[in-house]
Amino acid sequence: MSNIPSQTKEQKKDRNLTEQAFNRLLVWLDEGSDSQGQKYLEMRARLVSYFDRKNCSAPDELADQTFNRIARRLEEEGITEDDAPARYCYIVARFVFLEYWRRKQKEQAMLTYLGNLGHANSSIDEAGDQRQKLLSCLERCLETLDSTQREIIARYYSGQEREKINNRRELAQHLGISPNALTIRACRIRDKLEACVSRCLNAD
Repeated sequence: MSNIPSQTKEQKKDRNLTEQAFNRLLVWLDEGSDSQGQKYLEMRARLVSYFDRKNCSAPDELADQTFNRIARRLEEEGITEDDAPARYCYIVARFVFLEYWRRKQKEQAMLTYLGNLGHANSSIDEAGDQRQKLLSCLERCLETLDSTQREIIARYYSGQEREKINNRRELAQHLGISPNALTIRACRIRDKLEACVSRCLNAD
């Protein structure tokens, strides 16, 4: 494996893989031949392209996360999957993407809430430590909501003017409720979230 590019070795170190785990990953990708790391580089490029097509903000990191999971499974459990390595890589990549997408939804909900909180309560100082505490409290409080409630908060307040109106109409149709019922539900969720954040901020 001595011809593996130095960048590849650095990627391995950055993801905290052991030398043994990384080498096992290379052997598994080669399927019995020795490509001198080329199969790894080719598969990584394909994974980066996959995540890029999904409009992910850091496709390189997600590709490395995918390899990281596969390498650790090889090291800890072994893979008895009959599928070819490339196919198995895409299976794992889909799971990585779903987690990324859920995380982005939560981040969007946090940003949406912060934006509206700034209009609703200008007395809160969002600078420095206070802002970090607010973000931490908000993240914890968002975890108390179910996935539908988080989606409502994220989509109900997103966009500007006409875009916001369209987002709310589409959300109401998606949920199978009237626009008025959606407004009531969104307000209740927001009240619950604000009360939770307020308790969290005042806890110390």
